[in-house]
Amino acid sequence: MTKQIAVAGKGGTGKTTFTSLLIRYLIEHQKRPILAVDADPNANLNEALGMGLGETISDIIARTKDPHGLPAGMTQEPYIEYKLQAALEETKDVDLLVMGGPDGPGCYCFPNNILRKHLEILADNYAYVVMDNEAGMEHISRRVTGNIDILFIVSDASARAIRSAGRVHELVKKLNSRIKEIYLIVTKNHAGDIETLQQEIAATGLDLIGTIPYDAEVARYDVEGKPLIELPATSGAVVAVNQICSKVNV
Repeated sequence: MTKQIAVAGKGGTGKTTFTSLLIRYLIEHQKRPILAVDADPNANLNEALGMGLGETISDIIARTKDPHGLPAGMTQEPYIEYKLQAALEETKDVDLLVMGGPDGPGCYCFPNNILRKHLEILADNYAYVVMDNEAGMEHISRRVTGNIDILFIVSDASARAIRSAGRVHELVKKLNSRIKEIYLIVTKNHAGDIETLQQEIAATGLDLIGTIPYDAEVARYDVEGKPLIELPATSGAVVAVNQICSKVNV
């Protein structure tokens, strides 16, 4: 059975860094094949994984709104199914699907229903589906994604970001999403940060599963345009993510 993992958090907290290193952990522990889904409008998971960027799902759905955008004789459903397969960026261990930016005006209920159905079919081909979401978790709120086994909410070591993580938790509860386990992760942590944030963390109602220290190697890889998935095993971020994953038993 496919295990579905979602990662959420406000921009700049290290969410995509965590997602890429989570995927690295799964690969190293032979937990593959993996479908990575970049559901953040500011899509950059492909860069962190060292992969290309193909057509986005938002582009495909938008084309179905234009009567002239579909090939002659083809309706929405087979078109989206065909393009969904074509939009995959594939490697030996990981395939990547990029959802893209906001849909824009108009109702996309029918295309999103089609997309949900075919994502479920596609997911059956993988041991793991890992989705990198924006803080608003639009694709979860639209029920485009199916049941989530584990949701990691990522915050950096600031009171503002911790409060944002709490709001994501509130959104999840309001949606009555079928999520089995929810955890908080605090990134870019320096010595003493967690102690000063204890009250804010407690107010989120989330279980703090682990912290990730500030890692100069991550910053250097970002500046140099290197895939974060290729960080050395001694990297503080890599070590911390591995510890988190072993605790949760992904």
